Amino acid sequence: MSETTPTMLDDRALIRVAGEDVRGFLQGLVTADTMGPLPAWSGLLTAQGKALFDFLLWADGGDLLIDCEADQADALARRLSMYRLRRMITIARDDSLAVHWSRETDRGVPDPRLVELGHRWIGPPTASAGGWRAHRLSLGVTEGQAELGSDKTLWLECNARELNGVSFSKGCYVGQENTARMHHRSKVNRRLVVAPLDEAGERTRACYPELGMMVEHRRVEALGDAIIPDWLAAAL
Repeated sequence: MSETTPTMLDDRALIRVAGEDVRGFLQGLVTADTMGPLPAWSGLLTAQGKALFDFLLWADGGDLLIDCEADQADALARRLSMYRLRRMITIARDDSLAVHWSRETDRGVPDPRLVELGHRWIGPPTASAGGWRAHRLSLGVTEGQAELGSDKTLWLECNARELNGVSFSKGCYVGQENTARMHHRSKVNRRLVVAPLDEAGERTRACYPELGMMVEHRRVEALGDAIIPDWLAAAL
């Protein structure tokens, strides 16, 4: 990869969580094991186990960085601040850094969801990269509020188990009870899937005419023409 190749994902932002025991703070809130290796894909859920926000968590010294949708960064920071109470913790956007991505590079680390997604890293802002959304959707990977919804989709229906977005051994977090119950009873009846673009209906979450693709929330027995990559086929 050339040093001048654009790599920045300009639709992503970083929230810095700094202060007293930030890993412990997030451990009781989000789906990933913040005490384990990072980066990790994670979600902040409702008490019923439905996705509110999804993001990647990165370690930066004693701080944690939340790699999230730029449009949702302020809302996510406010939501997390509700749980802070009297903890000596700051939660704020860090615009001095940006999220970078490349399909083929030795820089950074493989995306924790799926190695085929490419490599990701944190660095100063540069020129914006192209091709991320098309590449991600071609692999059947969904993300963001437009596709996952807000308080609409159960976290396991977002393929969180298959894409390493949930820990079943770390203990309690918001939405853990229903998420664990679904996992142990194998009760994931619907899935978010990517399919060729067609007329939007009740199942449709997002349409991308320029890519000829759409994201839908379908029952597992009616996936139809959806893209079923190997990682999802194994679960089905």
